[in-house]
Parts: sequence; C-alpha cells; structure tokens
Amino acid sequence: MTRVVGIDPGTKSFDFFGLEYDNIILDKSVSTKDISKDPELISDILLKTKPDLVVGPSGYGIPVTKIEDIKEKDLFLISLINKEDKKSIFGMRKSLERLKKNRLPVYFIPSVIHLPTVPMHRKINKIDMGTADKLCSSALAIWDQARKYQISYTECNFILLELGYGYNAAIAVQNGKIVDGIGGTTGCIGFLSLGGMDSELAYLIRGFDKELLFKGGVQSLIGSDITPEELSFLINTSDGEKYYIAWKALIEGIIKNALMLTVSVNPREILLSGRLSKIIELKKELSEKLKNIAPVRNLNGFPKAKIAKNAAQGAALIANGLAGGKYKDLIETMRIKSAKGTALDYINLPPIYELKKKYGIP
Repeated sequence: MTRVVGIDPGTKSFDFFGLEYDNIILDKSVSTKDISKDPELISDILLKTKPDLVVGPSGYGIPVTKIEDIKEKDLFLISLINKEDKKSIFGMRKSLERLKKNRLPVYFIPSVIHLPTVPMHRKINKIDMGTADKLCSSALAIWDQARKYQISYTECNFILLELGYGYNAAIAVQNGKIVDGIGGTTGCIGFLSLGGMDSELAYLIRGFDKELLFKGGVQSLIGSDITPEELSFLINTSDGEKYYIAWKALIEGIIKNALMLTVSVNPREILLSGRLSKIIELKKELSEKLKNIAPVRNLNGFPKAKIAKNAAQGAALIANGLAGGKYKDLIETMRIKSAKGTALDYINLPPIYELKKKYGIP
C-alpha cells in the first residue's frame, strides 16, 4: 500500500496531493466554497484517484482513527463546533458522511496537542497548539531539512512559521519531534484572524459563533478588497498610514510567535510556509529581524509539486508512513501513532467539564 493522498482543508482552498512511492499522482486545489456547496466533491476526487490510504481533513485532531470508526464525539472534536452552530458545521459534516458512505480509506490524525512529544506543562489551558494541518506542514519540514542537509530525522531542529491566508501559527521541532506550538487562534494577529483573543474581550462579547475566529485580523484594518500580496505596496501611498500599521502588526506578530518558541528549541533555521511566505517583502523583513536567532528560508516541498500547498504534501507523507511505506520512519520519529487524548483535556474550567459530558468525552 503506497498509493496515498493527503488533504489540506485551508481557509481559501482544499488542496489534494497524491503519491505513489515518490511519484506525484494528484496535485489539485478546490475552492473551500465549492466544497461547502457540494459535499460530493472530496469523494469524487478520491474515487478517481483510487488511493490505498488518505489522510483526511482532521481539524483540531483526534488520535489516528479510520473513518469507519468515527463517532459523533469525534466529529465534534475534529471541528470544535457546537451542534447548535448549524451554519458552520453543515458542509464539512456532509462531506465526511459521503466519504464514509463511499468506503474510502480515510484516516484522521492528531493535532500538536495530542502528541506525547509535547511536554505536559506546555499544554495547560491550551486547545490550539497547531491544528492537524500544521502537524502535516511540520512533517514536510522535517523531511525537507533532513533532505537538504543530508541528516537523519532525529537531527532536525527548527521553528516553522506557518503564514496562511487566515491564520499565523508556529511550531517548534527538536530532534525531529514537535515539542511546542502556537496555534492560529492562540498566537498573534493573522491576515484574517485576530489570533489569540484578550480574555476581557471574550467576556464583553459573550456568546459568539465560530465565524468570529476568522475576523478581526489585518484585513479588518485595511478592507476586504485588499490581498496580502498588495499590502506591502500600499504602505507608500497617500493613504499609507493604515497599511503601515497593519503591516507592522502582522510582521511583529510573526516575530513574537517565533521568539516565544526559542524557549523550547534552539533552531538550526527558521522555516516559512503558507501563502504569505511567498511575499518577498515579508520574507526579507523577517529574515533581517530574526537573523540573530537563525537563518530564515522558505520550506521546500516536492520539487515537481505545482499546486497543492505544503500541508497537503506533508499529509501525503504521513499517509505513506501510516501505510507502512517509505516514510514510516518519519511518522515513527514524530510519534504520530502514539498520540492520545483530546484537545480539551488540558482546560481546567467547569464549562469545559460540562461540554465534555454533553458529548460523552471522558
């Protein structure tokens, strides 16, 4: 079994990347809006590709689980969307139901917080230390660093800065294992997301739906018609002040994420991934500001990959490892199959105890 597919459920697009040994058999991107409208799309792509194993869209993660073993509580743990929030949950739930109905060989994987390689004290009062797609990007980054320097997976040490359209996240890897992480909803401001929310703000807003987590970021300062790529060019315009403020908030937030993780790892280098990593001005400024910590470079995926993002490529590596293929040693080094528990296990607040009881979570 070495014909595998990895899926990255991004904010703007779902990316699909397939491997047979090291040959690319699928390299595709589909709009997230189209996936929401047509729950059959994911199944259709996989049925045509005929994979032996698929790493599916795993959100906030669960320990490695086959789709036929998924229960209601697992769907909740993957999405962390309350049943009452019908608008947010409907599309993805329907897609997962179709995957199960079509008996596709889909596996769900953990996020950073599930890993035994992350010390317990770093998990306290955390849920998002990096979603499953950040775990996938980290797998690709370990593969990339080992390949670049001709070293073993256990010699890999770096900080990965995942700079997506929606969120910014950061992952610390030491000796080929993830040892810490800052998720998109716990770190500094992203392009769409406000990042970690001030507790006083959460109190004042009180009840809010999941969609709020995609708001309050840099885009809210500059207007929804501006892309991340356009932002750096607008700093010197007549209306440049607001763009400058937004740019500085974004850059300094990324730097703070990186510096926080230097407590946990002494990086050989700092790797950039995600849509924003391709912005030349952003990479240049990060390289200058972080040069005293470690050299900065972009994460390099499969040389012949043209469309699918890094997280989808990393998901394919993990799928190959789970299938007992060439990259089995990679997932064993990362201890992905040893993941356990839930993303809610480290919150010490009564409302979470009640929520877990509601969904039958131990």
